[in-house]
Amino acid sequence: MTHFDPLFTTSFTFAFLLGLLSALHCVAMCGAIIGTLTLSLPREVRNHKKRLVPFIFAYNIGRIVSYITMGLIMGVLVKLLGTISHPVVVLIGISGHSVLQAISSFIMLGTGLYIANWFPRFARVDRLGVPLWRKLEPLGRQLIPVRTLKHAFIFGTIWGWLPCGLVYNAVAVAATTGSGTRSALTMLVFGIGTLPAVMSAGIFTIWMTHLAKLKGLRHIAGLLIITIALINLFAIFSS
Repeated sequence: MTHFDPLFTTSFTFAFLLGLLSALHCVAMCGAIIGTLTLSLPREVRNHKKRLVPFIFAYNIGRIVSYITMGLIMGVLVKLLGTISHPVVVLIGISGHSVLQAISSFIMLGTGLYIANWFPRFARVDRLGVPLWRKLEPLGRQLIPVRTLKHAFIFGTIWGWLPCGLVYNAVAVAATTGSGTRSALTMLVFGIGTLPAVMSAGIFTIWMTHLAKLKGLRHIAGLLIITIALINLFAIFSS
């Protein structure tokens, strides 16, 4: 079983907590998108929660499918390179697996600082996915306004590739698992962790948007992520 020292027995738990703690950022970044999608639905759908929820759920299932795809691709690439399955000694004297853990922890440190609004320049990481997004975004635009659950799901699979440093952070964690299957499952769990906030943003758009702007909550979430990153960095370099 893949482990992630020191507090988590698997990377799955780590990814879930990352998704959960990044909720405020998810609402701030994706809230406007899902709010626009909700408002584009027919009035008879958006005015009845029982009819609205399936659309919001379809968006998010599609989004999570895209995360799983990212994890699968990353896991396969890492497996082919042999970084995890055949640890190598590097100049600083730690294995390839530990290097990947350290990289994911440093990215997480930046994520925590960014969520707390103490390191806004971390947003530049989002630019890594801009070239791909420029090709995908027009496809998503063609699906608006969304009229069917199928279109909602397809839009979600495109939406998931929206440039986001938090998603890249989760992909870095997934890379430490050493296989395509585990990496994909790690991204699945990360996506599940983001569900409460993003689903709520689609159903209670205005209220959740105001919540995301509260500095105190952003500081708490950021500090928790920073703490996790520092603990893991300490465990890596002290082992």
